[in-house]
Amino acid sequence: MTYTPPKVWTWDSESGGKFASINRPIAGPTHDKDLPTGKHNLQLHSLATPNGVKVTVMLEELLAAGHAGAEYDAWFIDIQEGDQFSSGFVDLNPNSKIPALYDKQTGVRVFESGAILLYLAEKFRAFLPRDIEGRTETLNWLFWLQGSAPYLGGGFGHFYAYAPEKFEYPINRFTMEAKRQLDVLDQQLEDNRYLAGAEYTIADMATAPWYGALVKGLVYDAAEFLDVESYENVNRWANDVMARPAFQRGKMVNRAWGELHEQLRERHNASDFDGVPKG
Repeated sequence: MTYTPPKVWTWDSESGGKFASINRPIAGPTHDKDLPTGKHNLQLHSLATPNGVKVTVMLEELLAAGHAGAEYDAWFIDIQEGDQFSSGFVDLNPNSKIPALYDKQTGVRVFESGAILLYLAEKFRAFLPRDIEGRTETLNWLFWLQGSAPYLGGGFGHFYAYAPEKFEYPINRFTMEAKRQLDVLDQQLEDNRYLAGAEYTIADMATAPWYGALVKGLVYDAAEFLDVESYENVNRWANDVMARPAFQRGKMVNRAWGELHEQLRERHNASDFDGVPKG
């Protein structure tokens, strides 16, 4: 059946598939609720989606590198329950998306995962080269990820895995784009250990939770469909990055699904990991 758009679109709250209940065409809070505050300067309010994992991996990498000031409280935001629409969260991020960070030391709020990575890299002078060439190449790939991932998640992932019905055109359209993006990464990684060259940076931390997880079959159950094994360089890079102890810790934080040994709903001290069951 061919769809003819109406002259003026109106919102049907019953449509939209798996995430229909958390999507709406207006911004702003739906209820009054303050955000909790912990003892550390860095207060993260998030969920272990790929965008959330970027930030918890960065924080764990900073701590592993000896930056004690990167200790943080990670509070669980249940997007299915609408926590992101509380007045406290909207004050922190008017876009009502995770992750969002508040730095008590500076009084600065930071929203958008790429902006948080850049803020932390500059605050701690880590994982972002200081020479102009290395810094620019790192930011090239960070912004590439920020622009590309919506096509993977909101495009391919939505129509292939989450839409209430399967439609050939959008699946084909976004599959083509997902594979083109994988090929971009594969060619870049052919002669480079990491995305920006020889150095591990925030570009890798941003990209691995999306494209690394994709080629390792951790999102959308689409590994065979996308023939991810053919992207050998991406697989090599993903294995390298995702095996890092800090990445392993970071991907657990604010996670409340999957195996118990993969979950740490909230994180307030490094010792919280000790209470996670062993896999």
